[in-house]
Amino acid sequence: MFEYLRRLATTGAAYTASSVLSKLIAVFLLPIYTGALSPADYGAAEVMLASVIAASIVIRLGLIEALLRFYYLADPDPSPEQRTTNNEQRASVPPFRDRVVKSGFAALFWSTTAGAAVALAFAAPISEALLDRPDAELARLAVLGLWTLTLWEYALTLLRVDERAKAYFLLTVLNVIATIPVTVVLVVFLDQGAAGILLGTFGTGAVFLAGLLWQQRRRLALRFEWPLLKRMTRFGLPTMPAELTLYSLNFIDRILIVRLAGLAEAGLYALAIKFAQAINVLARGFQLAFPPLAYSIADDDEARRAYSLILTWFAAVCAFAVAGLWLLARWIVDLLAAPEYFESFQAIGLLATGVSLYALYLVLVVILGRTGRTEFSLPATVAGTVVNIVLNLILIPSHGFVGAAVALVASYLIVLVLMYALTQRLFPVPYEWGRLALLVGVTTAVVAGGELLLPTHGLGGLVLRTIAWLALPGILLALGFLSRAERDGLRAMLSPAAVRERLRALADQPQPAAPEPETAAAYSAEIYEAARRDEDRL
Repeated sequence: MFEYLRRLATTGAAYTASSVLSKLIAVFLLPIYTGALSPADYGAAEVMLASVIAASIVIRLGLIEALLRFYYLADPDPSPEQRTTNNEQRASVPPFRDRVVKSGFAALFWSTTAGAAVALAFAAPISEALLDRPDAELARLAVLGLWTLTLWEYALTLLRVDERAKAYFLLTVLNVIATIPVTVVLVVFLDQGAAGILLGTFGTGAVFLAGLLWQQRRRLALRFEWPLLKRMTRFGLPTMPAELTLYSLNFIDRILIVRLAGLAEAGLYALAIKFAQAINVLARGFQLAFPPLAYSIADDDEARRAYSLILTWFAAVCAFAVAGLWLLARWIVDLLAAPEYFESFQAIGLLATGVSLYALYLVLVVILGRTGRTEFSLPATVAGTVVNIVLNLILIPSHGFVGAAVALVASYLIVLVLMYALTQRLFPVPYEWGRLALLVGVTTAVVAGGELLLPTHGLGGLVLRTIAWLALPGILLALGFLSRAERDGLRAMLSPAAVRERLRALADQPQPAAPEPETAAAYSAEIYEAARRDEDRL
């Protein structure tokens, strides 16, 4: 059973390489951006970036999810040309996989272009609705971002389904590296403010998109097959409401902060989210690695045991990261942000907790995918969204951006509880409640004790809080969190020789075969969801 943990750790580390780099770069650029931008300008840029992601979920019509599903299928409904007995005629008909790629791209290109054209015409009212002030230029740059991001995700998905991991890594890293100097020049030297962040991000991204589309040009088309497109949208459209409602938890709060507390508060909230994104690196790597592993376990009983063990350990990793962010938030902000942003530290621990709850929700999404009843995720996400809106309306006027962070934690907790109830009815898993309770209790005690008893400033406070944070694994170990088998397995897995051997094997292993159609269909949407939510990418 411990082998599943080893496989998950190895593949998760490989998948998150580009995300870790982008997060590190984003964090170390914060002193530059926060020094050049007021909290209001930074808040405006982040609200627009979040709006672009939310709009992209709608405008892509579920076509990227449909691509991931149909790419692995044999043609379920051959065209009349394919039914012919003439071999020469049959050879002239493109394979089904190529037709899926062409039809998906054509439909996405036209829907994105039409949506961007409409949005451009209403740039001024859109900006006023989102920012509580007219800023047509910023809205037009966001429309450019909408067009670029949506097609960029489709192009990257082609690399993913082709299992071109090295090309994916190289392209995303080069994009991040190229964006840095352009954005810094625009924001710092040309004093473009919030517009500089959007123009640097999406302008550079448009160049990389053009190159990738040119490289893939033989696989793409601007005409789609209507019968095939109908089948793809029938599959993809139902995934949109759940994704949109889930992402709205990271979008509605920013809009409500702007309306109820002002853009400056939104800027502080956005910065706190940036620091809490450290947890999202774990969530992204886990969600890229876990579905293939989860669906590769054929036996249901073995799968239940594996899921239980994996959730316990993943919760432990998240708890350790959350404790560190919570205890050290003041020093992190003081080191990496301008002084006027210091108050943002108050929301970092809460937001990190919320992201961790979201990551645990992703485990339950995969379990739900094993049953094939993915439609059940919508009621949970809708309930979480409603709770989020109500709590934001109650808490933001009195507590500002900290109230929004509390609302986010409560919302994700509601989603997690409802998803647990649904999945347990469909696929019961014997979770290790004793160990989970010990983990939550010890982590809460360490964080609460640190916040109440340890200094809140100075080198002494930093040292004492760091010691308290690093002591968390030792306390859990002393209280019997690990079994003997886990201690032995962990010791063997982390030995330098074992690490070198795994890295060597990972580099030398051949490309895996394409997943079976039903397996690919089950986990493709969850893989895309984790990738899409990474706000420090394009």
